[in-house]
Amino acid sequence: MLTLDNQPLDWEKVDNLMPAIIQHAISGEVLMLGYMSPRALAQTKESGKVTFYSRTKQRLWTKGESSGHFLNVVSISADCDMDTLLILVDPVGPTCHTGATSCFSPAASQWGFLYQLEQLIASRKSASPDSSYTAKLYASGTKRIAQKVGEEGVETALAATVHDKVELTNEAADLMYHLMVLLQDQELCLNDVIDVLKNRHK
Repeated sequence: MLTLDNQPLDWEKVDNLMPAIIQHAISGEVLMLGYMSPRALAQTKESGKVTFYSRTKQRLWTKGESSGHFLNVVSISADCDMDTLLILVDPVGPTCHTGATSCFSPAASQWGFLYQLEQLIASRKSASPDSSYTAKLYASGTKRIAQKVGEEGVETALAATVHDKVELTNEAADLMYHLMVLLQDQELCLNDVIDVLKNRHK
């Protein structure tokens, strides 16, 4: 029977249809729930694209085979009972057939919101400078964007020195926003920063 990382999965317990929770690898948003047979899991591991066993179609079904909205696998793990899978993915387009990002109601976590904001900031790079403040920042060039990060950093520090928590959170928000713009300007993202932090933590 198919295993995961040489650990035996409990296929018998789930009648050979194992629940698979699909989660966005960066934002952490739960995108959908499907079921996998041993063959579906094998094909998922081989192709790198999430493949389920469709209970309605009674066959293997690769998510995106019709729409092109594939779920590219980042990692696969099992729970402590070895009877449920958690699959982190990098989705191509929306996951839900309705066109929504997730099959569940929109309820982005606090951290998930940062990912959504980052995507919005990235989308403004090619926009007209007159369309938004972010687009105007990009048009002003790297030097001006970097200057804004410096200014907001100083203002954040000053707010902390006078113990003004309201002003500190406002300035910190400005600092994070401008830092995200600067990262995007340099073809980087928060995930690159997180990778550095994770490596330092080891």
